[in-house]
Amino acid sequence: MLSVVKENVIKKKSFDFAVDIVYLYKYLVTKEKEYVMSKQLLKSGTSIGANVREAEFAQSKPDFINKMSIGLKEANETSYWLELLYTTEYINRKTFIGFKPKVEEMIRLLVSIVKTSKQ
Repeated sequence: MLSVVKENVIKKKSFDFAVDIVYLYKYLVTKEKEYVMSKQLLKSGTSIGANVREAEFAQSKPDFINKMSIGLKEANETSYWLELLYTTEYINRKTFIGFKPKVEEMIRLLVSIVKTSKQ
């Protein structure tokens, strides 16, 4: 008998995004010599997935909602840093366009998860 394992979409997307953020951080530090905004981006961009992982083993439904809400706030902050890095020309249009839809999708997913969980 085949077992059907439902993929946790937000878990996978947030992890893959965190990996991309780490590589972008390494580029910003080594090539652009940008240390402040890139560190903020690294923290918020990797925190999304960390909070999603914490939510997996939440102690209660309110704890789950809280962790996912924190992940949502971190995703929104990440969007801010990406916009700022693009506007100040530390990242080019191609890089920005590569990241922006991914973070926006995670924001939509997390909004949906939090709303559904609250019902």
